Amino acid sequence: MLDKASRLLKEGTPFLIITDFEAEQVLVYTDDELHNEDIDFSFSSTTTTLKTPFQKKPISYEQYKKGFDKIIEKIKAGETYLLNYTCSTPINTPLTLHEIYNHAHAKFKLRFKDKFVCYSPEPFISIKGNTISTFPMKGTIDADVKDAKKKILANEKEMAEHVMVVDLLRNDLGIVATEVKVKKFRYIETLETNDKKLLQVSSEITATLPSNWRDDFGTLYHSLLPAGSISGTPKRSTLKIIKEVEEHQRDFFSGTFGYFNGQSFESAVMIRFIQQTQAGLVYKSGGGITLDSNAKEEYQEMQDKIYLP
Repeated sequence: MLDKASRLLKEGTPFLIITDFEAEQVLVYTDDELHNEDIDFSFSSTTTTLKTPFQKKPISYEQYKKGFDKIIEKIKAGETYLLNYTCSTPINTPLTLHEIYNHAHAKFKLRFKDKFVCYSPEPFISIKGNTISTFPMKGTIDADVKDAKKKILANEKEMAEHVMVVDLLRNDLGIVATEVKVKKFRYIETLETNDKKLLQVSSEITATLPSNWRDDFGTLYHSLLPAGSISGTPKRSTLKIIKEVEEHQRDFFSGTFGYFNGQSFESAVMIRFIQQTQAGLVYKSGGGITLDSNAKEEYQEMQDKIYLP
């Protein structure tokens, strides 16, 4: 499928690409093929939100802390410095995946058949001309907290985590491009959820691709996966630890989806993710763990990210 993506981009043919977390499953659809598929996506949502009952049943703090403590042990052993730890939470809502997609207000939205829906605030990479950009998001706080913006930007743990991700993604872009630079560092974005406002911290990193990058887009894209913001650093050893400590399969959660419109490419990280399972709807969420992380605060952040926008 990566070969198909390379061929289509070189031809200038629009296509949608969807990858799972480890890029083991890669799906590519041209616009014509999408007409026959039960798939919706958007990169510019202006949907009006709908208030609806929504219940979540997160794992216990004790269960969460077991995985958290294992990660801290790995950090102390030098096997990872930052790991994005995620969990599955059963949820109840009267809405179908199709209705959630239609009513969700988010910049990046994807509904894949009756399998999952994603309404992500986080871009992955964009390519315009020969410029490639990425936009890591690290750091979340309830907007109603007194001096929330000041607190999140001054938090040393959040700063360290964000710096690690920015450094990781600078290195990732350096694999495929030159002149890598941090264009904007730690700016605040506001997210509206079903029950509160959240502030999230982002950065923008840009680089220059070689003039022949269109010759093998598939290899270029694959070399940047999985996204550093939802895996960790160093990436290879951190991925092994994720498999050890997480009690669920990520599957397409924290993968990516992107669209080439014939000239430019835009993509997103699949966070804010609801999956249909045999037992019902499951929401997958998490956050970055460093040596300075507080288990109770991380447990709360994991829950704060479970929402309908």
